Amino acid sequence: MIAQLNEAAVLHIRFDGRSFDIPLADLDVGHLSSNEEVKRALAGYLNVPEVKFRDYTVDRHERGNLTVRPEAVFG
Repeated sequence: MIAQLNEAAVLHIRFDGRSFDIPLADLDVGHLSSNEEVKRALAGYLNVPEVKFRDYTVDRHERGNLTVRPEAVFG
């Protein structure tokens, strides 16, 4: 289950060995933002190059939360 901070939608990511639950309002993105907009905002928030999230995907949940995770590779 995705964490809720005061019932506001959050972005969850595990990156560089740490877990983050970041309110979407802090990133100035929303459920309808493109994957590129989400990754760009996240890179700025974490102060890392945007390319770090090139192979990540954005999952959107029905309660408005987002999860950014590495793309699954099968086979």
